[in-house]
Amino acid sequence: MSNIIRLLPDHVANQIAAGEVVQRPASVVKELIENAVDADATEIKLVLKDAGKTLIQVIDNGKGMNETDARMAFERHATSKISKAEDLFALHTKGFRGEALASIAAIAHVDLKTCLRHSELGTHLIMEGSKVISQEVTVTPPGTVFSVKNLFFNIPARRNFLKSDNVEFRNIVDEFERITLVHPAISFTLIHNGSEVFNLPSSNLRQRIVNVFGVKTNEKLVPIEEITEIVTIRGFIGKPEFAKKSRGEQFFFVNDRYIRSGYLHHSVLAAYEGLLKDGTHPTYFIYLTVPTNSIDINIHPTKTEIKFDDEQALYSILRSAIKHSLGQFNVAPVLDFHRDEGLDVPYEFKDREAETPLIEIDTHYNPFSNEGLNPTEEVYNPFEQTPSSLSGGGRSDFVEQGFNPFEESSFLRQEEPQTEEEETDVFESKLTTSKSAIDFSSFKQEGRKADEAVFFSSKSNKTEIKKSSATEVGAWQEVFEGLKGKGSSLDVSGITFEQEEVTGSLFDESTETTLASRTFQIQRKYIVSPIKSGMVIINQGRAHQRILYEKFIGNITKSNAVSQQLLFPLTLYYAPYEVVLLKEIRNSLKQMGFDFENMGDDHVILSGLPVNVAESEAQIVLDDLIMSFQEGIPETNYIQTERIAKTLAQSLAVKSGTILNETEQEDIVNSLFGCKEPNISPFMKPTFITMKVEDIERKFIL
Repeated sequence: MSNIIRLLPDHVANQIAAGEVVQRPASVVKELIENAVDADATEIKLVLKDAGKTLIQVIDNGKGMNETDARMAFERHATSKISKAEDLFALHTKGFRGEALASIAAIAHVDLKTCLRHSELGTHLIMEGSKVISQEVTVTPPGTVFSVKNLFFNIPARRNFLKSDNVEFRNIVDEFERITLVHPAISFTLIHNGSEVFNLPSSNLRQRIVNVFGVKTNEKLVPIEEITEIVTIRGFIGKPEFAKKSRGEQFFFVNDRYIRSGYLHHSVLAAYEGLLKDGTHPTYFIYLTVPTNSIDINIHPTKTEIKFDDEQALYSILRSAIKHSLGQFNVAPVLDFHRDEGLDVPYEFKDREAETPLIEIDTHYNPFSNEGLNPTEEVYNPFEQTPSSLSGGGRSDFVEQGFNPFEESSFLRQEEPQTEEEETDVFESKLTTSKSAIDFSSFKQEGRKADEAVFFSSKSNKTEIKKSSATEVGAWQEVFEGLKGKGSSLDVSGITFEQEEVTGSLFDESTETTLASRTFQIQRKYIVSPIKSGMVIINQGRAHQRILYEKFIGNITKSNAVSQQLLFPLTLYYAPYEVVLLKEIRNSLKQMGFDFENMGDDHVILSGLPVNVAESEAQIVLDDLIMSFQEGIPETNYIQTERIAKTLAQSLAVKSGTILNETEQEDIVNSLFGCKEPNISPFMKPTFITMKVEDIERKFIL
C-alpha cells in the first residue's frame, strides 16, 4: 500500500495559514502597521482603495531591511522578534509568529520597497501568489513601502464572502484606531480613495484620543491612574452622563497590545453601578502594564485574548481605581466657560475675615424736591394749566383743556339736545332691525361723522345725545343706554326663548358615550381602550413607532418632507469616520427633512430638522442613525431610506414610562388604526392584543 500522507507544498500551506491570519482586508492592515511599529517608525501612512480590496499600502520611515532580510521576510515562520521558546513569555513587540507576510503573499500581489536608514540603495521585490516575480536594487527613501494589491485574487470564493466597502472600511478603521491609541508618539495618516480620513500628529495620550474621536471627547474624559506591584493602570474613563448606546469606545490595552476581556469589562461595569442609565455603556481607554511573565499572549490566532495569572486581583484593583477616579473628580456636568483669572481669590485671603459692608443713607434727601434743578428749566406738570392751554393754542381743545370724563364741560354741550320723541324713534329703529344681530349701518346714517362717538346722559328723565372725538365703539353704548325706565314700554310678546328639552332619563346620554370611548394607561406602558367585543391593549411605544414609520415613508414617497429651519445653526461633533458615514447617507437624510449647511472633518452643521425632531433631540437621533449603519450602508436607496425611517421612528417614539394624558392616548389609538399595518411595529413585533368579553368572563368561572 502506497503512502497516503504527504507534505503539502509551501504555497498550499501558506493559503491554509492565510485562512486564519488573513480573514479580511483589516487583517492585512493590522499586520503591516504592527510591523511598521516594530521597526521603530515615527511616521506611518496608510493608503487604501476600495476598502483595501484593490490596494493596501503602508509607508513608514522605520529601520528598513537589507536585500536578504527582504527576501526572508516572506518565508514561513521567519521572524526577527524571537529566537527561542522562552521569548514567548518576554514579548515586547507586536508580532512574533512569522506567518503574516507569507500568508499575505500567498493570496495577493505584493510590492515591497525597503531601504536601511544609512544606505543609499534599497531593494524592490515583487511577488504574486508566493512566487517571486522580480527582485532588484532601487533608489527609495529610508524605511519600507509595502503594497498589497488585489486581495484574494486566486481565491474567488473568499473574495465573494467579503462584505461591502463600508463594512470592510469600518473594520479597517477599528484596527487603525487600536494601534494609534496605544502609540501616541507616532504620527499616523489614513487616506481612503484619495480623501484623508485621519491625520494624527505626534501628541500625548489624551490629545490622541481627542484627535481620533472628536473635539467633544475631551470634556467627557476622567483620568485614571493606579500603581501596584501586580499591575499599573493608567488611561481615561468617560463620565456617566456621556454614556452611549453602543460599545464603540471601549478599549483595553495590556503591555501596549489591544485585547478583549469580558471579565475586566465586568469590573468596569461594577464600578459604574448605579451611575448609568438603562441600555447605555460607558466609555473607557484603560492601559494595563503587567510583568511579561505573568501573561500568555499566544492563546488566540489574532492575539486579542490574553491569559492572566491572577485575574481576580486585577478585577478588584481595576474596579477600585475606577471608583476612586469617579469620586475624586467631579462627574457632574460643568459649564465650559473660559475662566477669568481676575476673578480668582488670592491664597493670602484664605484666613482673612469677611468685612460687613456699610450702607450710608441720606436722610435729608427728598425725591420730590426741585432743589438741584436748573431754575431756567420748566418742570412738566400734567395737572397744571399752562397759558397756551388757556388761550386755545397748540393742540385741540379736547387734549389741552384737561378732559375729565366725569364732568360735563362746555365741549360736550356744543349741540342742541334732541327731543324725547326723536330719541325714542331712533332707539326703536335700532332694536327692531334684527332679533339676532344689530345693524350698525343705521347709526352711520344719522348724520354723525365716522370719527365721532355717541354719549348718553340722563337728566330729569331726558336723554341728551352728545358728540365726542372718539371711535364707533360708543355705538354699543347707544344701544343699551336708556333701557332703564324704558323697558316697561317694550312689547316682548313676540319673543321666544330657548329651553332645555324635558326627557324621562335621569342621566345624560353623552356621559355614557364619553365613557364608552375613554382610554386608560396602565403601568405607563400600555393603553387600554374598550371596543364592542371587549377591549384592546396597546403597547404605546411600538404603536407610536408604527405611526411615525409610516409617516416618514409617506413623506419620502410623496417627496413632501417638511424641514423646520433653525434660527441658529446647530454644530455637532463626531469622529472623522462617523462624518464620512453621514456624508454617504446625506441625500437620504435630506429627503427626511435634515438640512446640512456644512460637513467638516470632525463636525456637521445643521440648519434644518424634520418637524418631528426637536433641536435637543438632533444629537441623539444622528447618533442612533450612525449606530444603525455601522454594519454597512445598503446599496439601494429604498432600503437605505427604510432603515433611516425605522431608526427615526425608534428614536422619536414615546418610551415606556412616559405618562400620556387622555388626548394623547386617544391620538395614538386613532392614528394606529389608521395605519396600513397596525398589527406590527416596524421591527416586526406586535403592537396590540385584544381581549374578548368571553375571555374575560371565562376568567371568573369557578
